[in-house]
Amino acid sequence: MQSYLLTFPNFEAVAKSSQPEAKIEPQYHRAEQLFLELLAIDDLDNQLHQVAAKVREFEQTLSIAIEAAYQNGNGDNRAHLFLQRILYWINRLKLFWYDDLRHYTNERSLYLSCCLHQIEAAWQAWELAQIDVAALQKLNVKQALIERATADLDPPLSPESRYIREQMSEIGYCHLLAIASFDGLVEGSRLSRILGGAANEVQCTLVRVLLEEYGNGRLSRKHSTFFAQMLAEFDMNTEPEGYFDLVPWEVLACANQNFLTTERKRYFLRYSGALTYFEVAGPATYRNYLTAAQRLHLSDAAMGYWELHIKEDERHGQWMLDSVALPLAEQYPHDGWELILGYDQEKLMGDRAAQAVVLSIRAAEQASLPIR
Repeated sequence: MQSYLLTFPNFEAVAKSSQPEAKIEPQYHRAEQLFLELLAIDDLDNQLHQVAAKVREFEQTLSIAIEAAYQNGNGDNRAHLFLQRILYWINRLKLFWYDDLRHYTNERSLYLSCCLHQIEAAWQAWELAQIDVAALQKLNVKQALIERATADLDPPLSPESRYIREQMSEIGYCHLLAIASFDGLVEGSRLSRILGGAANEVQCTLVRVLLEEYGNGRLSRKHSTFFAQMLAEFDMNTEPEGYFDLVPWEVLACANQNFLTTERKRYFLRYSGALTYFEVAGPATYRNYLTAAQRLHLSDAAMGYWELHIKEDERHGQWMLDSVALPLAEQYPHDGWELILGYDQEKLMGDRAAQAVVLSIRAAEQASLPIR
């Protein structure tokens, strides 16, 4: 199988497999471990020829996974998970984790960048195929944004929302916290990637949102601190990524989408539309979680993060609509439809992630295994 990735000096070209692709069983776990070994090699780009066998095996599995995930209908969940995890391992290098500095030795690796772009190209084409982009381009952008935001402030309860509110057990609640901690313990970090640039009202509004997410510079008030307190109430792991292996690919895809749209300034409108939906719809989601916690008679500390977000995100949603999305629609009359694309994609991917989380919660409850 020929490598699709960039060939470096002295890097051995990947030989074609002697087996038909259909008979190759993807070894996703092994391929991810190989990738993590590559990630840890000092000066990876100049050492690729020394580890050609590992690279060859990883790339073969990567190609198989891309075909399985994005070229076969809804795709194989194992392939989706593998690809989103690989994307995340690369993307997380864009944030600083206050760990060993040597972990960042390959943050500008051309090889990693090629892996990233190969996955993203196939993944993004697959995601966009699920949205009628041509129809979005014909909409009155400001009217469409206002109508969407109004509807999403208080949407009808989905089957997933009803399950969380009415049936989820304490074991399920802890499982929810474990998965949600993936984002909750580093909340707002990706937003920081788009704040640089010319000063204007839009930029200042985004800074205000970020500052509130970060407790206006006080760690005790930072939103992630409240999330850690919820975990601590159940003696759960409060370290970022502590429950990474529980995170469904649908949730990882949301995180990777945010990395993509914040790292590419050309996607600024898409990200702004996505953040508008996230802030507008957040309170309704958090009310579901709060209702479940109250039904389970949990402590105030075990639900404090939800209460905080319900109050602040109601304000943030209005800011995002009035002071970010609508002004950008005026400033970019020919490209403003991208705001709606970002909004609709965030909703679509968020709904998909919510369904996956509830499926994971149900499985954990049936197994009756508490998380610690």
